[in-house]
Amino acid sequence: MHRFFVAAGLVIATVCGSADQGKQSIVPGESHNKHAAHLMKCAEECNICQRACDSCAAHCAHMMTHGKKEHHTTLQTCLDCATHCSAAATIMARQGPFSDLICKACLDACARCGKECEKHPSDQQMKQCAEACRRCEKACRDMLVHMNGANLERGK
Repeated sequence: MHRFFVAAGLVIATVCGSADQGKQSIVPGESHNKHAAHLMKCAEECNICQRACDSCAAHCAHMMTHGKKEHHTTLQTCLDCATHCSAAATIMARQGPFSDLICKACLDACARCGKECEKHPSDQQMKQCAEACRRCEKACRDMLVHMNGANLERGK
């Protein structure tokens, strides 16, 4: 049984060590910690935005039941944005090799959702969702800048 855990540990170490093949690979040591901190900060903003979008989608559904059909588009954008943000938070938290891809998609989803929610400036729920989308959009943009800078340092 002990050999199994040792072997499993070696497999995990090998897989983690081969992450350098990805565009935003993790480098051991200080740069790893710095990179991981950027990923986690972005993941946290994505998680906050996901919850705001889910809450806003429920609000939009409620508004639609009261005859406000103009909330249909924001209902859909909030649901899709929440899904993007959830996936982004998960992938970035585990420092996945596709963090840059999901970060780009999340940035775009947040930009679109924020734009739709801003069409209802007098609605506090929509305003909060738009603000969360803008913060997440910025966090993703900052993360992509960090990734591109880290890749340039490594000659990629």
